[in-house]
Amino acid sequence: MSLPLVLLPGMMCDGRLFAPQLSALGRRAVQIAPLTEHDTVTALAAEVLAHAPPRFALAGLSMGGIVGMEVLRQAPDRVVRLALLDTNPCAETPEVQARRAPQIARALAGGLKTVMRDEMKPNYLAPGAGYGAVLDLCMGMALDLGPEVFARQSRALRDRPDQQETLRGFRGKALVLMGAHDRLCPLQRHELMHALMPHSEFDIIKDAGHLPTLENPDATNAALRRWLEEE
Repeated sequence: MSLPLVLLPGMMCDGRLFAPQLSALGRRAVQIAPLTEHDTVTALAAEVLAHAPPRFALAGLSMGGIVGMEVLRQAPDRVVRLALLDTNPCAETPEVQARRAPQIARALAGGLKTVMRDEMKPNYLAPGAGYGAVLDLCMGMALDLGPEVFARQSRALRDRPDQQETLRGFRGKALVLMGAHDRLCPLQRHELMHALMPHSEFDIIKDAGHLPTLENPDATNAALRRWLEEE
């Protein structure tokens, strides 16, 4: 029987982030865990574990990867395989932390769409024919989730722990994957994660930025299939 798969979406994203993967991964049991109800990475990870199968493969993108590393820290015996997509194992820098409070205030005051537009446009996507449609989908997901979720997720990211030691101890099959044009989570962070996990593969997805699951789903799905293959 195939190992169940738990997917963790990025900040202000829902299951639509993984729609191309759901249709491509066959009959495997797949669970998409929402990361919306708590304002610490610790509590978000605990909720994922409360609803996850006893043992599972775990894939997280961006904030989903950050929560995924905390899931691994809390329950290393339950995470059999780990895929970290366009994410960051380090604690947030003071410069980024300082931007959080003004963004939260703007979002709660009715400016969520403006905050998301300012954040997404320079950082999220690769240039190309599908840019507009993916950007529209991202905005739709964010507005559906709303400003309270933005505030909780922002606080969770601001206060997150460094997870380098967590990754150093992982001995399962791992995938580190990033879009070639990702300006939010740089190449060096992905090279670091790859170096920390002895049984990891590292894939760079061309024609994709921060959201390769949507921008280049065929290449992303191929990498995920290789990671999930039975050995």
